[in-house]
Amino acid sequence: MPLARTSERLLLGPGDVTPSHDDLEVIGVFNPGAAIIAGEVVLLARVAERPRERRPGFTPLPRWTAGEGITIDWVADERLDKTDPRVVKRVSNGQTRLTFVSHLRVVRLGDGSAVREVSSTRLDPESDGEEYGLEDPRITVLDGRYRITYVAVSCHGVTTALASTGDFQRFERHGVILGPDNKDVVLFPERIKGDYVVIHRPSSPAGFHRPEMWLARSPDLIHWGRHEPLYGGQADWEADRVGAGPPPVRTPEGWLLIYHASSRPKPGQRVGVYSVGALLLDLENPAHVLKRTVEPILVPTSDHETRGFVAGVVFPTGLIERGPTIMLFSGAADERTTVLELDRDDILNAMS
Repeated sequence: MPLARTSERLLLGPGDVTPSHDDLEVIGVFNPGAAIIAGEVVLLARVAERPRERRPGFTPLPRWTAGEGITIDWVADERLDKTDPRVVKRVSNGQTRLTFVSHLRVVRLGDGSAVREVSSTRLDPESDGEEYGLEDPRITVLDGRYRITYVAVSCHGVTTALASTGDFQRFERHGVILGPDNKDVVLFPERIKGDYVVIHRPSSPAGFHRPEMWLARSPDLIHWGRHEPLYGGQADWEADRVGAGPPPVRTPEGWLLIYHASSRPKPGQRVGVYSVGALLLDLENPAHVLKRTVEPILVPTSDHETRGFVAGVVFPTGLIERGPTIMLFSGAADERTTVLELDRDDILNAMS
């Protein structure tokens, strides 16, 4: 049974954010990383944009280009296989393109319950490896700085890059840390036996394995190795994709990891349903799963989650602890940002 939501609030939608360019429109503000700085909750939200212009018989595909910024490729509809609302595939060679381009925007929330300011501060694409955009950041405090893992998308694939900041005004980019295809990368908030540790989600079209999360370790946050499987989807609700949500939280019982999972699409559907589960990992050896939630603890139920750009999605990416309450900042239907409040003990008690 899904857990009771202590509260649920809609924080952001497309109409709340000004486009980065006059010829683009915002279609989604979602999947934010979350942190506390100077006592205030700050989000780094993904903002997805697409061209305003429409041409009958053609699909506009935006991308970032050095020296030009955002440019639009107009492709005839008959040359494309429109597999789902997020992507199209060229009939000639099977290559995929996003129908939008994303950047990351700083949003300030005060105590976390409502938006105080949608800042003009943002992270835009700035290299060929980010030509299709920056997506789905996660934020972890390590060594006195906010470390941001985010997805960088380009014609070279889906990679994970690293940035850092001390104030959410100036950012340092550290480049790609995990090559294609890999995403949903979260850093543990402390070293474990001297190593930095991440959870990541490698993807392969080969079909040899069920969807899985993996662990990797590093001496410096840049060079990653000692990869090993962590957890693979075991039930129908996690049969298509499994990936980390927010960074893990230390509890006396172990590392609490909230994760997302999706079911396989049913006939007539392009995308499966995205739900939420939880794992409890050993504090000294996080590759050891102590407990898990057999059933999802959250499923799409509100209008924000069941209707939107991609219907049937609840996708947690940010977490703030308020005593026994967990504030879970989530994407809803790939279009909006919500904050859901859960009781931490309810999550732990739902595991077996």
